[in-house]
Amino acid sequence: MGPDTEEHRLREAGLRVTRPRVAVLAALRAHPHADTETIIARVRGELGAVSHQAVYDVLRALTDARLVRRIQPPGSLARYEARVGDNHHHLVCRSCGTIVDVDCAVGERPCLTASDDHGFAIDEAEVVYWGLCPDCSG
Repeated sequence: MGPDTEEHRLREAGLRVTRPRVAVLAALRAHPHADTETIIARVRGELGAVSHQAVYDVLRALTDARLVRRIQPPGSLARYEARVGDNHHHLVCRSCGTIVDVDCAVGERPCLTASDDHGFAIDEAEVVYWGLCPDCSG
């Protein structure tokens, strides 16, 4: 079991390795920006009968442990991704809702400097670029 396996990531975060946790992480690696229903369908496809609540609990635990990031562009369902810790941003299609990762705008974290930080110790900037994806704009 190498350092980039779901089991290793769970152990490094101090979480117990369970089949539902491993299945959720695997689903998110295969399907970044998945909504809850998609994740539930993928986990059930792998493990069989798993309750909605069990998947919600796993998502909450993984998000709290910072193994998963919850994003929710305005007007969209909550989505989850396993790409964490790099302060990347997202492109969102206004028509079909496709979400694509885009690397940090410029420089080091947090990519952007606030005009007035109001005393906050800023460690992250969240940017959502909106437009039409190539399929919807063509």
